[in-house]
Amino acid sequence: MKTLHLLEHPLAEHIVTHLRDRTTKPATFRTLAYQLTLLLAIDATRDLPTEAKAVDTPLEPTVGRVLAHQPLILIPILRAGLGMVQPFVDLFPEISVGSIGLERDHATAEARVYYSKLPPMRGRRAIVVDPMLATGGSAIQALSLVRAQGATPVKLVCIVAAPEGAAAVQRAHPDVAIHIATLDRALDDRKYIRPGLGDFGDRLYGT
Repeated sequence: MKTLHLLEHPLAEHIVTHLRDRTTKPATFRTLAYQLTLLLAIDATRDLPTEAKAVDTPLEPTVGRVLAHQPLILIPILRAGLGMVQPFVDLFPEISVGSIGLERDHATAEARVYYSKLPPMRGRRAIVVDPMLATGGSAIQALSLVRAQGATPVKLVCIVAAPEGAAAVQRAHPDVAIHIATLDRALDDRKYIRPGLGDFGDRLYGT
């Protein structure tokens, strides 16, 4: 899985363990999700282009590097993806945020689009975020929508992924990098990630 990038950091492992814990309350869950997404955001943007900039330190002139002016777009998959927006906004205040609403039919495990609001995307770098990558159906649909608008390059950032979902996204979008905090064991017969952490949106919002 050469396009699959696992966040290997002891703090990430610590946070994932507490996210999994069924006794973790929504307020703490939100804080942990923020912290983990911040780590993922840093990892997923390590290839952002930079350019030289001359500055004067208190002691002497020097040349450093700053981010090149290349518009960045973030697209959360509603609703759980909203919990991953703020860390990106805090790191990149000028980021544009779109949204795609996808709802999974629990009987068929298929996703349907019920909402899509995207900024101009042609030639712009885009990051799709969704905490849980289960079957990959939602991610594949969202990535297809984003790429159809001309965004490039496009990345997918998730907190928990099942091997089946990661493989499905790689088959459908082999050139999309997938950044995850943990790769879980498998999907069960109801297409839930095991061991997983339950319904991310419900735990995030206390519903």
